Amino acid sequence: MGKDTKGRVLIVEDDMLLSMVEERLVKKLGFDVIGKATNGAEAVEKSQELSPDIIIMDISLKGEMDGIETMETIRKSSGVPVIYLSGSSDRYNLERAKKTGFSDYLTKPVTSGDLKEPLITALHKNAQQTNGSADTKEERHFNRTA
Repeated sequence: MGKDTKGRVLIVEDDMLLSMVEERLVKKLGFDVIGKATNGAEAVEKSQELSPDIIIMDISLKGEMDGIETMETIRKSSGVPVIYLSGSSDRYNLERAKKTGFSDYLTKPVTSGDLKEPLITALHKNAQQTNGSADTKEERHFNRTA
């Protein structure tokens, strides 16, 4: 981690425009984007190769694995905190995501204000090396965005 950055982030997003926007928001908050992936297999590979502090994961990835399935695979070798981004406040995907021990679950579109606290919290979780499951904070956040 460089002196000027707060943490190293891997962005997993299959929409190139959203990927660029998310990268800009993350950098604006002082975090370093160390890699980007557009599908699950690429995300698993880059996660192992780059060892990010945080992953920002789109839930609705195109390809064989969606974002939640991708994190289930990453969880076999890493406890890296994940912030999920979803195009809808879908209770089914929230329940699936909980099984991966996410740090936060946000509904698109997101702003730098939406990402600031979740990124700082995820970085703190990574520093503490905890792999807890979703708690009441995520429930409250989901209910606010639903």
